[in-house]
Amino acid sequence: MAEVKLLGAWGSPFSRRVEMALKLKGVEYEYIEQDLANKSPLLLKYNPIHKKVPVLVHNGKAMAESLVILEYIDETWKSNPILPEDPYDKAMARFWAKFIDEKCMPAIWQIMWSKENEREKAIEEAIQHLKTLENELKDKKFFGGEMTRLKD
Repeated sequence: MAEVKLLGAWGSPFSRRVEMALKLKGVEYEYIEQDLANKSPLLLKYNPIHKKVPVLVHNGKAMAESLVILEYIDETWKSNPILPEDPYDKAMARFWAKFIDEKCMPAIWQIMWSKENEREKAIEEAIQHLKTLENELKDKKFFGGEMTRLKD
């Protein structure tokens, strides 16, 4: 059986994203909690460039960045596909995932960490990004199409 380890942090939505993908795929893995204020030698070994979570280690080979990891998981374990098969639909799913990471998440975090006099502007920015995302989803059940991805 393949050895799979996930280095993550409980408060990281990016770690949760990878955990959900592994669970959807039915992949057994060892979760190794990381203290981001005191980075472990393991984290520094497996992600020396960014020094952040998540990091997936599969049979001794490590990879970082949650969206990269999701694609790897989807291509390695074929059951219960996460991304659509159609190249255009797959590209659009990647686009919206990047939009969430680069626009929505920073705007939401800005609300939590901004000074009180800057918070209203941060809230407006977050609302605009979330409205854009909501408009894309409108009547869709899934980003990648109208069929469920999980198969018995």
